[in-house]
Amino acid sequence: MKTFKKLFTLISLTLLLFVSGCGWPGLGGSSKETIKVASLTTTESMIVSEIIMELISHETDYHTEIVNNLGSGQLVHQALVNHDADIAAENFTGNELITTLNHAPIKNRAKANRVVKKLYKSRFDETWFPTYGFSNTYNMLVTQETAKKYDLHNISDMKKIGPKTDIGADNIWINRPDDGYPAFSEAYGFKFKRVYPMQIGLVYSAVAAGKMQAVLGYSTDGRIKSYNLKVLPDDKHFFPPYDTSMVVNNSLLKEHPDLKPLLHRLDGNISLSQMQTMNYEVDNNLREPADVAHDFLQKHNYFRGDK
Repeated sequence: MKTFKKLFTLISLTLLLFVSGCGWPGLGGSSKETIKVASLTTTESMIVSEIIMELISHETDYHTEIVNNLGSGQLVHQALVNHDADIAAENFTGNELITTLNHAPIKNRAKANRVVKKLYKSRFDETWFPTYGFSNTYNMLVTQETAKKYDLHNISDMKKIGPKTDIGADNIWINRPDDGYPAFSEAYGFKFKRVYPMQIGLVYSAVAAGKMQAVLGYSTDGRIKSYNLKVLPDDKHFFPPYDTSMVVNNSLLKEHPDLKPLLHRLDGNISLSQMQTMNYEVDNNLREPADVAHDFLQKHNYFRGDK
């Protein structure tokens, strides 16, 4: 019996030392801070979240974790407001102006970034970081065969086939008044035969399979490359800028000022082609977002000395 008690005491002390020394997320005895990164459910958001997490965990002693399964930018925003998360991995100027800030669209890129930065600080006490270097805007997409058949080079060229064309687009865009379908059809001077609401992840395969003649997708999506789709430029510059940035609670930056210069290492260091390639690696080659993020950071030596 004494031997059993000694063994139990030894095991208990070992576990106590392990918990207090190594740190388990959510336990008060942890020696590491936990930085929570809010992610959308998209491939891209998960990759960018993993980039942020690994950058922090590799360069500091802080523990990181993802707050995921957030299906909209509004849910991500609310997670930061409620302090359920510290960092929002992906935020888009055009989208946040309209949906979160209830502001009219701003077509000028520099002005749009200035406005969101100022309003996020004054309204939410959050810092809107400079763009990563890419804009995840809407793109009108068709197959290469359709583009060749109808001589399509930009969105304006679709006017000749628009009234006979079915397209697929996410439901949010279809119903949004400022930069959605109603304003789009007015700006370009034509309407499509029918606009089908679709999950954004399904539009690429739908147009590639001929189920839709055209779809509205995202510029950084790797499936554009997977299906060899033709991007039709927004020649009337209808869509506002969707520069992509992280947003951080100022409470985190005040408590841990060392994080600010570290996170600024990502400013302007992820290009459109790089982001599209990383998305392609996950969606087409079925790699894990964490592995793709790791390779990207290793390739660039964690951007030491770049910023």
